[in-house]
Amino acid sequence: MKIHRFQGYIQSIYLVEYPDKLLLLDGCCRADLSLIENIISVQLKRPLTDLKLIVVTHMHPDHAGAAHKLKKLTGCKIASAKMSTQWYQGLKGRLMHLVDIGLAAWVAYRMKRPRKNLWYSPHLKVDYQLVDQDKLQGFEDWCVLTTTGHTDRDLSVWHQSSKRIYVADLMVKVKNRFIPPIPVNYPDQYRASLIKLHKLQPNSIMLAHGAEVELTAKDYDHLLTVAPTKPFTIWTPAKNKFKRLLMRKSG
Repeated sequence: MKIHRFQGYIQSIYLVEYPDKLLLLDGCCRADLSLIENIISVQLKRPLTDLKLIVVTHMHPDHAGAAHKLKKLTGCKIASAKMSTQWYQGLKGRLMHLVDIGLAAWVAYRMKRPRKNLWYSPHLKVDYQLVDQDKLQGFEDWCVLTTTGHTDRDLSVWHQSSKRIYVADLMVKVKNRFIPPIPVNYPDQYRASLIKLHKLQPNSIMLAHGAEVELTAKDYDHLLTVAPTKPFTIWTPAKNKFKRLLMRKSG
């Protein structure tokens, strides 16, 4: 088993290679489709049909954007969290979907990436619905762990024998410090997920926005210290600023 890491459009791509099959640890961006085709067929010299399973850790554009098109191209299956509703459901959900695509485009601009189409379906069609500690179909040496907080359906993918784990957006690394992602929609769940990861004591952690890293006890302490105690989204700083202005005027 080999884990290959490639730089995607705005995130890292982790492709797991076996002699007879391939596993993609997340659904990537729509803009990554041609890159993934090239990786499999040119760099690894494998047929595209060797891709058997994609794990979609959550529904953001850089984690679910290529899943449906890859399934159509390769015939692979899609696994994700077992949920009774779609993340982008209803009018509010559709608006959030548009905002998230816009944010992904903004990140790409900041990273000086060429402008590309990031549109993808807001509704994920799942072949395998997974709960905590479920093994991956056809890849039983891997299982998923629920690590919610960023959204209500975040999954991490754990390779038990090597003690390596892909945590998607559970944390990001900025200026040599590990910090929570934006947003943290469910702060209590987020803190519980950090504690869960720490207790697991992985040998290494694969980040969606970064590389494979090792965390120290101080790193976990710092994450728990700076983790928000209330929901924190891209709108939170503006809302807080507006509240402060209102308080000054009323005072």
